[in-house]
Amino acid sequence: MTDRGRERLYGDLAWLWPIMSPPEEYVEEAETFAAVIREHARRPVRTLLHLTCGGGHVDHRLKKEFRITGVDLSEDMLGLARALNPEVEYVAADARTVRLGRLFDAVFIDDGIIYMLTKDDLRSIFRTAFEHLEPGGVMVTYVEQTPETFEQNKTECTRRKSDEVDMVYVENLYDPDPGDTTYETAFVYIVRTGGELVMETDLHVCGIFPLDTWREGLKETGFEVHEVSFGHSTFPEGFAHPMFVCVRPG
Repeated sequence: MTDRGRERLYGDLAWLWPIMSPPEEYVEEAETFAAVIREHARRPVRTLLHLTCGGGHVDHRLKKEFRITGVDLSEDMLGLARALNPEVEYVAADARTVRLGRLFDAVFIDDGIIYMLTKDDLRSIFRTAFEHLEPGGVMVTYVEQTPETFEQNKTECTRRKSDEVDMVYVENLYDPDPGDTTYETAFVYIVRTGGELVMETDLHVCGIFPLDTWREGLKETGFEVHEVSFGHSTFPEGFAHPMFVCVRPG
């Protein structure tokens, strides 16, 4: 077993991502995002800026609806995204500070927003979205964890298999200090390739904020803010993530 790393899934372990979370599993949620964007935008939506796009799995479906530009900080993830979606433009940059010098009809911020660790980080990515939107354009994002709903020490175990790799990964959520704005997601990967066993560990530090922090930050940025629920067929019955649908006035 290797020494504990930090966010190795976006570095030397990125090759595991298409096995852990294959693109075909994103079709339902991508179609949900596309429908919400078209419903709330006040202008025709042709171009979309995808912030924290990761390995491009959502883009694999969204590119059928929109002309996409994806932004992510991980070169390893962008390598996967470019291989999967060669027709999509991808930019290596920090979503909090990137300025592309052009406007889009819509902005989507994926679950990579969990790596915003402070209120300033959260407001910075909101500002990036706002400044890249055409007037009447819409930004969509959603919230995975809040202090009110966080389940301490929640642990899940999942098996995945490809032609050459048989893997099990364990995911554990833990908040060492519920008084601050971060928690930890720890992974253990048990990987067998051709029968050869390798075990890896990984640690991700993620942000966690009350919904009011999201609401206040979005309104202060200048958005007109709407709240809906984001459900999925794989979620437990009755469970949904809070989703923010935000329009740039004009």
